[in-house]
Amino acid sequence: MSLPLKGIKILDLSRYLPGPFCTQILADFGAEVIKVEDPRGGDLGRSLPPLINGQSARFYTVNRNKKSITLDLRKPEGKEIFKQLVKDYDIVVDQFRPGVMTKLGVGYEVLQQVNPSLIYCALTGYGLDGPLKDAAGHDLNYLSLSGVTELTGTYQGMPAMSGVQIADIAGGTLYAVIAILLALANRQKTGRGQLCDIAMMDGAISLLAYTLGEWSGWGQLPERGNDVLTGGYACYNIYETADNKFVSLGAVEEKFWEEFCTKMDRKDYIAIQWDKEKQPEVINDIRMLMKQKKRDEWVKFFASSDICFTPVLTLAEMSRHPHVLARDMIYKLQNVRESGQEVVLPGIAVKLSETPGKVVLEFPELGEHNREVLMAAGYTEAEIKNFQENNII
Repeated sequence: MSLPLKGIKILDLSRYLPGPFCTQILADFGAEVIKVEDPRGGDLGRSLPPLINGQSARFYTVNRNKKSITLDLRKPEGKEIFKQLVKDYDIVVDQFRPGVMTKLGVGYEVLQQVNPSLIYCALTGYGLDGPLKDAAGHDLNYLSLSGVTELTGTYQGMPAMSGVQIADIAGGTLYAVIAILLALANRQKTGRGQLCDIAMMDGAISLLAYTLGEWSGWGQLPERGNDVLTGGYACYNIYETADNKFVSLGAVEEKFWEEFCTKMDRKDYIAIQWDKEKQPEVINDIRMLMKQKKRDEWVKFFASSDICFTPVLTLAEMSRHPHVLARDMIYKLQNVRESGQEVVLPGIAVKLSETPGKVVLEFPELGEHNREVLMAAGYTEAEIKNFQENNII
């Protein structure tokens, strides 16, 4: 069965998480991804702790089924090699700050002249224009400026940091994938490529869609830890259990809340689900009730109930959960680099009935495919040897 992106060729200049995860998703669906790495160590994500025999465990989570070449884009020969490759490739993914590739002489304007059908995805923190375009940033910064961090945390407590990179992945990785696929669809109609300007901060702001609606409708700013979706109501909350673990209740709809209250012998709470003044009292009572059983006992207690009730799992528990396994959402790479250790990898979240993605657990060593890729681009053995001797690759 042919994968939907088979035949699509990508030059990936990105590093760490957002860009590599984007191109891994595309690789899972058949795209050929070539990591273009600095000869002096490659993708910085390769050396990001924790290391397994010298290479980052995190590197394996976002770089499967790719090839790697080394190329020094600061040298004239390196620029010319890159331009030569671009002639035969469909997509370039760039995760440098705005203007870096232009200063190197291989920005979008130059590459578009080399290959008018090229799709160039620039994945940055703040975008290619605007007052912050040159500023450095990380996930925490994008979430803070977008307003997400201010909304996250407990009532009257400090803003909380997210345990996952929301802006990087939801705001960057996924929007980059969407942009590339949209550009491919348009190229089928017009034959021309285009520039995709993806900013992680933009993506983070877009995730506030419903929250912006709440602010608009209520006419006041949402209050951290004290609104419907942040812990201010008993029906949508997290509760501690007798064994110091946690469960989550998402009984927003009236029917779910009614069933929960009936099961807990608290029918008088049904009518005051949205009574703001009564919430502290109801929440405290439910907290006391939840402390009477262990987490898994509560899960069993509510097993036959239709109320949106789930345990709060650790990563280890999640990776063993029957539903996760049934959906092939976790893979384990055994004996990484002959270390005896395993790395837990994410599966493919997009399920297609006719052309499903394919997980290929192969990971490139730095520059492993220099000869293969350059010979395919028309370079000779002698030229490749010369590039190596002059540290161009």
